[in-house]
Amino acid sequence: MTPERAVVPEAEFRSYYGRPVIKAPIWHEPHMPTYLYLGGMSGVSSTIAVLARCTGRHRLARTARVAAAVGAASGAALLAAELGRPERFLNMLRVVKPTSPMSVGSWILAAQGGLSAAALMADPGPVPPFVGDVALLATGVTGPLTATYTAVLVADTAVPAWHEAYRELPFLFAGSAMAAAGAVAMLGTPRVHAAPARAVAVLGAAMETAAGEIMERRLGFLGEPYRTGRAGRLLRAARVLTAGGGLLAAAAGRSRALTALSGLALTAGSLCTRFGVLEAGRASAADPRYTVVPQRRRLDAAAGSAAP
Repeated sequence: MTPERAVVPEAEFRSYYGRPVIKAPIWHEPHMPTYLYLGGMSGVSSTIAVLARCTGRHRLARTARVAAAVGAASGAALLAAELGRPERFLNMLRVVKPTSPMSVGSWILAAQGGLSAAALMADPGPVPPFVGDVALLATGVTGPLTATYTAVLVADTAVPAWHEAYRELPFLFAGSAMAAAGAVAMLGTPRVHAAPARAVAVLGAAMETAAGEIMERRLGFLGEPYRTGRAGRLLRAARVLTAGGGLLAAAAGRSRALTALSGLALTAGSLCTRFGVLEAGRASAADPRYTVVPQRRRLDAAAGSAAP
């Protein structure tokens, strides 16, 4: 008995006149990816400052306080520029909407900026030391949130390459932030006091590399935007720079040259990661395949599981 042949060929995906199914992100460069980098660096720097202060590493704590305050202030300025008018950022602070990552993120960034500035001005400065210590300890809470909430902000969209990567993006951004903060602390602290910063940088580089590999493998077809085009080039460069910077940080010891090369490589790798993720999201939103094909696969899988 010969098998039946389909008379009508299988339909291919298409969109209306080949137009994108969803709107591409309108975030601008270099504002948004640099803001993502600065926010992550500021958050982890606050954590380093808290741990260094509690363990008596005052020189490292001072460097981390400066990095946290400058990163938070610069990130807020870039976010205000991205919004077009600075008052829009203030308008987002008029209400608290727990279901909105943008609303929660605005409050986290505002708290991180104010607390990190108060902690810096107390060492030394016009703010009483007790108030500065309380503010610094509070950044131990806002810091990790600042370093990772941007991943939630990115994943909570309809952009396929971002939305489907919601599991790995927080780890990718956290690892990238750790590598960046460790690099800044290494570059701004005497080598004899920078061993904890080197450890943070090495751990962050390993986390970022592992999270990126796992993300692309799990996404499968939807991982193509992360491997091709401009996004692919940026993320490949990020892997090389991050892995190389992590290895140099582990081997740097008291070598000034290796420390400088490691810090610069990790900083460049973290920036390339943020630019690459942004570009991958744009590419997946512009191509209808990445919206239509996964939807059809989910419908087919649901139909197959419902069949007797």
